[in-house]
Amino acid sequence: MSVDERPILLAVRNVPWETPHRILDSCGALEVRHVCPLEGDALPAHEEVAGTLVMGGPMNVDETDRHPGLGATREWLAGAVRREMPVLGICLGAQLLARALGAAVIPGERKEIGFHEVTVADPTDPILGALAPRARVLHWHGDVFELPDGATHLASSAVTAHQAFRHGSAWGILFHPEADLALVDQWMATPEMAGEAVEELGEAGAARIAPEAAELEAELVAATTPGFEAFASLVAGRS
Repeated sequence: MSVDERPILLAVRNVPWETPHRILDSCGALEVRHVCPLEGDALPAHEEVAGTLVMGGPMNVDETDRHPGLGATREWLAGAVRREMPVLGICLGAQLLARALGAAVIPGERKEIGFHEVTVADPTDPILGALAPRARVLHWHGDVFELPDGATHLASSAVTAHQAFRHGSAWGILFHPEADLALVDQWMATPEMAGEAVEELGEAGAARIAPEAAELEAELVAATTPGFEAFASLVAGRS
């Protein structure tokens, strides 16, 4: 427990531009501790935190020689799941969680970048249920994961069989429920992200991402905020 007695949520970042963003708006009852293992930050003992949030990045989960922090995060997540800790992995975070649970992470049929529809299989799921039965959400990934043993499939898209899963109190979500216009504007101002979007979609396709974010923002914020609040409540309750 922290000095101010709030439960600690560990927020794991992999690259500077992939932050929890508006997920943190639902975490006022928690103390958020930020770490970046890829920059050499040590992960705390599991007993020191009540839950964890693992964000995205462009690397593959098995690039552990190039990014040793990925291996450390995978091992730490495996321990968190064994302890039934609330875990929320987004994009690379979901891939790391799937890999920690023994599932393969492989290149997808093609990159999914931009807003595309997902079908949500479980309308009662506390994190994603409000998006059911379908929603247009932001994708930004090339790799995909197989469904881990013992996990519940939660969402799919036209080109990706498993967009989300639940394993106990751990969720892996390949798309970006935290996205809004501000996040899209930030990403499109990041050379690595803008360049990848143009390479995959062309100039015109990349230019459509921000207007679509503006069009969908109110609907997506309303549908995803309850899930973030539910996750924050799980973390708070663990203490």
